[in-house]
Formats: sequence, structure tokens, C-alpha cells
Amino acid sequence: MAQTDSYRFITIERREGIATLTVNRPDKLNALNAETVAEIDRAFRSFAEDADVRGIVVTGAGEKAFVAGADIGELAQMDPIGGIRVSRQGQETFRFIERLQKPVVAAVNGYALGGGLELALACHIRIAAENARFGLPEVKLGIIPGYGGTVRLPRLVGRGRALELILTGEMIDAAEAHRIGLVNRVVPQAEVRAAAEALVGKILANGPIAVALALEAVDHGYNTAVDEALSLEAHLFGLLASTADMREGMQAFLEKRPAKFVGR
Repeated sequence: MAQTDSYRFITIERREGIATLTVNRPDKLNALNAETVAEIDRAFRSFAEDADVRGIVVTGAGEKAFVAGADIGELAQMDPIGGIRVSRQGQETFRFIERLQKPVVAAVNGYALGGGLELALACHIRIAAENARFGLPEVKLGIIPGYGGTVRLPRLVGRGRALELILTGEMIDAAEAHRIGLVNRVVPQAEVRAAAEALVGKILANGPIAVALALEAVDHGYNTAVDEALSLEAHLFGLLASTADMREGMQAFLEKRPAKFVGR
């Protein structure tokens, strides 16, 4: 696919099926203003339609911040209706990321606060640099997380741990984030992007339809009753039995050779 990206506050690089989206407002510690959220939304919708993009890494520009929050200058101007609109726009973008049937890995290279942590939470997997810091400081500003933080954080780390972070507004370091299950892995800062790309690459070596349906099964199952989730899992499992990839994967295993998946 031809390079046609045109963005002001994000950059996109593509290599070997992996698109790396970098939030690029280093002078503002990559804070999310409305235009940046809109650009992230546009980029992810293009990734969804682009067959050449099979996995995505999300990171921040510079060495200090992944995304250090929302743009407080913008938020300070909100009225009640505007606040609902801002929240819903961010929620819709992050839910689209979460539901994408291509793996999305956050390479958290520094501060991930407020909307930045909420962006990382919407990604499927999180890898943190040793210098990364995490927090939802909204209560210190007289508001609450509005881009899904009150929903995703308790599901990821448990109600009690989530409430402590949300109600105190305090930051935790990468080691504590790893201990409570907020991030999957901690690596030196210089290696965080490469580690995220390597993880996506490892996922992309597997059957692409299986990866897509595994993401669907987990997302659906996380938000529904057990019996309904099990039913969907069984149907997706059965659906995969109709694919050439399933036959290739199993034949390759039996023949003790690498599988050559074709995505159908």
C-alpha cells in the first residue's frame, strides 16, 4: 500500500507487516488533545482496512513520555455537554483499538498518565520501559478518568488495586505495574520499542485468522456471561476448522516443519 499518511500529531512507520504509531507532541509530553485523538482514530481505522498492516505498536516520541495525559488546557474549557462529548470520542477511539482483530502492543517509554494510561489499557498487551510511570491523576483535577480507565483498570488488575490508583491519583513505577499485572514485561528504555515489535512479530508468525478470532473470543468473553462466552468460543473454534490455515498448521506440525499460513 502506498504511503499516504498525513498527520500533525502522530507519525506512522511500517515495516514487515508492523505499523508503529508514535504520538508526537514531545513539547507537551505527548498529551492528547482532541486533534491527536482524532488522528489516532483515523490511523487505526486505516490499519483495520489495510491488509499489509498485520500488527501495531503504539509508543510516544522522546524519552520522557508515552502519553502524559490529556491536554488540560482544552479540558479546562469544558461545559457538561462538552465533557460528555470529549469522553465519548475518546472512549469510541479506544474501544475501536481494543476490538481490532490485529494485535496491538503498547511500548510504554515513559510517563503513561490519565488518557495515556487509558490508551495503553486499550492496547492488547503492554511492555514498559524501566523508567515508565503509570497513574490516573484525574481526581487531583476534580474529574475522573473519562476514556475507559474506570472500566478497564479494574478488569486488568482487580477492583481494590484499581480503586487505590484511581482514588489517590498517585503514580506507580514500572516494577509495581508489572507486579500487579498492569504491564506484561519491563525492559530497558532503549529496548522497549524493539521488544514490542519483536512480540508483535512473534504473534504474526501464527495463523492470522486464528489470532483475529482469539482476540474476538477474549474481548467478547471478558464482557459477557460464561455460558455465552463458551458458546462463542466453540463456534469460532469450529469456524477455524474450515480454514486452509488450520489444515496447514496441523500438517506442518505432523511433518515437523514451519507452517506457511496464507490467511484463509
